[in-house]
Amino acid sequence: MTIRVLLADDQALLRSAFRVLVDSEPDMEVVGEASDGAEAVRLTKEEHADVVLMDIRMPGTDGLAATRLISEDPSLAHVRVVILTTFEVDDYVVRSLRAGASGFLGKGSEPDELLAAIRVAAGGEALLSPAATKGLIARFLAQGDDEEPDPLRTERLAALTVREREVLVQVAGGHSNDEIAERLEVSPLTVKTHVNRAMAKLGARDRAQLVVIAYESGLVRPRAE
Repeated sequence: MTIRVLLADDQALLRSAFRVLVDSEPDMEVVGEASDGAEAVRLTKEEHADVVLMDIRMPGTDGLAATRLISEDPSLAHVRVVILTTFEVDDYVVRSLRAGASGFLGKGSEPDELLAAIRVAAGGEALLSPAATKGLIARFLAQGDDEEPDPLRTERLAALTVREREVLVQVAGGHSNDEIAERLEVSPLTVKTHVNRAMAKLGARDRAQLVVIAYESGLVRPRAE
């Protein structure tokens, strides 16, 4: 199946470079380009995009607002947004994840990393850019604010089984299904089942949102580096 990619960036030159790269791959194609967030939301619907590469800083409706609009639209539940950012250590990254983004990628990443990120996002299996360390999002979330655990998030965790909570902790650590299976001594299929059930119970779109919930609920606490 071909991955339908939408490019959202206010720099035409950068969009052109991304288009050449993406269209060179046999399993993906660029279905549209947007120069601002409002146009990105519109084209995501019209062109039936699977993955949106979204710049944060754009005129008018910025990437953060556009990401929120896409993630809150039930008709776009299948769409995955990957945030493109100049600086990966950026409060915008935290806010974009909370707005519904599936992950993020630095604009200085290698071409292979960008293509891998698109495939990863389309598959819904991971949340970190290949250039990021597995603890990066945890640190971003820790930087985002010093608020107490969200009581509503904490209450919803009660719906999870003991095993689902164990799996959620592992997901929050950035581990893949195969890695979690090895750690918990179960099959990858069993892990996938637990992840899917946890997502359904917690109303999470993907693994990135599971990580946000795990930290905001207090189930997992950031470790000091």
